[in-house]
Amino acid sequence: MPTKQVLVLRKDLNMRKGKMIAQGSHACLKAIIDLGRTAFGMLLVPIDKGTGKHIQNWMEDNYTKIAVSVNSEDELFEIYRQAKEATLPCSLIKDAGLTEFKEPTYTAVAIGPGPVEKINKITGHLPLL
Repeated sequence: MPTKQVLVLRKDLNMRKGKMIAQGSHACLKAIIDLGRTAFGMLLVPIDKGTGKHIQNWMEDNYTKIAVSVNSEDELFEIYRQAKEATLPCSLIKDAGLTEFKEPTYTAVAIGPGPVEKINKITGHLPLL
């Protein structure tokens, strides 16, 4: 089954490229870390059943990632809500506001790894970055 991960970033914030890459990277990593648990000082992320099977497929299929954009915080929240409702791995990133923003700011969402067709129902209409 084809799998991918989609990064959704806010264009309305006019983030510098480096900031945008960092926020997308935070989202990507958090979506996977949140699936795991810690034991014996290690992070364990199951890849043998359920959602974990999609992670294994994704890892064996070149770690496909797509970056798309939204134009507002409300749009970002709606995409995140839909991903949660679809029971897809996802993360919502809130920047601490220490460098580019004057206050804590929601910047990015990652969805997946998960089935391409399931993720496309949520993000397929969004423009590529």
